[in-house]
Amino acid sequence: MNLHEYQSKQLFEQVGIPIPKGKTVERLNDVEQAADEIGGSAWVAKAQVHAGGRGKAGGVKIASSKDELATFTNEMLGGTLTTPQTHGRALPIQKVLIEQTLDIGRELYLGALVDRDREQIVYMASAAGGMDIEQVAAETPEKILTVHAHSAAGLQPYQCRQLAFGLGLKGKQIGALTRILSGLHILFIHNDLSLVEINPLIVTVSGELLALDAKINLDDNALYRHPKLQELHDPSQEDARELEAGKHDLNYITLDGNIGCMVNGAGLAMATMDLIKLHGGDPANFLDVGGGTTAERVAAAFKLILSDSKVEAILVNIFGGIVRCDLIAEGIITAVKEVGVEIPVIVRLEGTNAPQGMELLKKSGLDIDVEETLTGAAKKAVASTTSTGEGA
Repeated sequence: MNLHEYQSKQLFEQVGIPIPKGKTVERLNDVEQAADEIGGSAWVAKAQVHAGGRGKAGGVKIASSKDELATFTNEMLGGTLTTPQTHGRALPIQKVLIEQTLDIGRELYLGALVDRDREQIVYMASAAGGMDIEQVAAETPEKILTVHAHSAAGLQPYQCRQLAFGLGLKGKQIGALTRILSGLHILFIHNDLSLVEINPLIVTVSGELLALDAKINLDDNALYRHPKLQELHDPSQEDARELEAGKHDLNYITLDGNIGCMVNGAGLAMATMDLIKLHGGDPANFLDVGGGTTAERVAAAFKLILSDSKVEAILVNIFGGIVRCDLIAEGIITAVKEVGVEIPVIVRLEGTNAPQGMELLKKSGLDIDVEETLTGAAKKAVASTTSTGEGA
């Protein structure tokens, strides 16, 4: 689960990480009061959406008067924002964060995530703050400094100083960075975070360190332990199909292709998408219906896939381990009849009662193409789209 910038900064404050003075507004009438409470003669209006790259897309604007601030806020509230990180989706703007302007001397990067290979939290720092960290990692990886927090001992002060020295910080700034990193570590551990980023972490002209931006991702699997954090969820920022999938215990992610995939098991789903790509096609989604697949869940999965207008064919790849293939076949038949599928459906079943399941599909009288091998099914799915001249 992702948090908005203003929500992340609220958590930062709880662990002593310094942030700029700011207020979040939902109505234009609140702008002037927010500006008065913040103080100063210039302010920054920041659209609150779950995406980076807001500045380049017009989602971050500096106002030199209250009238200009009101104008910028009015343009944002109720509108949408599309950035390079939204993959073409326009995210709704329901809140705007208004902050004080600051005299920036340097921009740094600070981040933390789980290193699954080492089973530790890795802390990253770079003097190339304010830039896309992916670009820095690809072009100048030597500019990224890392330390790993021991699973039992945690993040140590000497590791914080090591990063501070690498960033060229001096005097009181070293202690300031140590406190920020220590706060991040507490935040990460206590809230089961999967990612936290401060980009940029600024050094003001007067030498202070502040988190100018904030990004936090929480581990969905641990949200049951954090009901207050779960309340911060903003469904308006998520893909409608992915939200609907969650209601049926389906794992669904929208992709850009035209071949809908329905598979049970995450690994098998990845392999299915790989084979589609191998044979010249493009998957339209990742969809794991789970091991305990039911007819109702299969029907919901078909509806999700068909709600994407780009889908020109559906590839069903089921391994019957926990559930029998003949029951899956009955679910597919029911779903196709119920949903009214009008595009090619290619089905491959393997595992318990696979022959019986295949026979049911063949005798269903429906336009369902049954394949015995995954490679054959992938080839047929790709061919069913490319044959029209519109596919991948």
